Amino acid sequence: MTTIASSARLSLEIAAKTDPGVLRTLNEDSIATVSDLGLLVLADGMGGYQSGDVASSLTTRIIVEGLTHELQGRPQGDIAALVEGVVKKANQAIYLEGQQREQRALGNQVQAMGSTLALLLFRNNQVTLAHVGDSRIYRLRANRLELMTHDHSLLQEQIDLGILTTEAAATSHNRHLVTRGLGLQPEVEVALEVSEALPGDVYLVCSDGLNDMVDNSDIELVLNSLQANLPLAASQLVMIANDNGGDDNISVILAKVRSQTTPDAEKKSGLFSWLLGH
Repeated sequence: MTTIASSARLSLEIAAKTDPGVLRTLNEDSIATVSDLGLLVLADGMGGYQSGDVASSLTTRIIVEGLTHELQGRPQGDIAALVEGVVKKANQAIYLEGQQREQRALGNQVQAMGSTLALLLFRNNQVTLAHVGDSRIYRLRANRLELMTHDHSLLQEQIDLGILTTEAAATSHNRHLVTRGLGLQPEVEVALEVSEALPGDVYLVCSDGLNDMVDNSDIELVLNSLQANLPLAASQLVMIANDNGGDDNISVILAKVRSQTTPDAEKKSGLFSWLLGH
């Protein structure tokens, strides 16, 4: 899917793709984009936890509904605080659902429900990032790929402590052990960042099914080569992940920030235009 948004200064093009991968039939990833808000949400139902697909779907639905309600008609305000509040509501809902499922199990062991989160909200020529778990957000700026998030995982903690090198981590069996996720505890700490969105920036939101299978250098190459065709870039990234093994579900959301699009150009593109922040 592809949309384009415009403001007094900037426009935003969005493309997204999700795939179960080669080895799995169930896709526990959930993605959502809301063009009217400049909102991108990706949730990955955490492997090893019961009903990961339910947890990820709850995550995207509650966040989309919550931010739609909070932001429509609201020109100003602390956007990061609004995002954090809605994410925490999603965490509580998933946690309560997990507790109810455990009670219904009548003594049978039930593991907690959990989901990661990677979120981008473009508004007033700024972008707010929210992150929980090991799904990732990258930014391509001036042809250079930069990881904007820090994984909440056992593996990342081992790298940070110098126990493992980045090279050794690539083959570790602990790659999918997250240390923070939505629904695992009654409260969750949300990593937040607000930065300026610049024309030419390309943002990538992805589940670990992509970055576990595709090196950052190859992601950078695809985005630099195909940023003029975001749907093709998204499909190419998913294809490479599958070609490299497709061990997990693969989800990709791409967003490119452009200079203001003229009405004639928007008409020719056939893409929906909307205000990027009111």
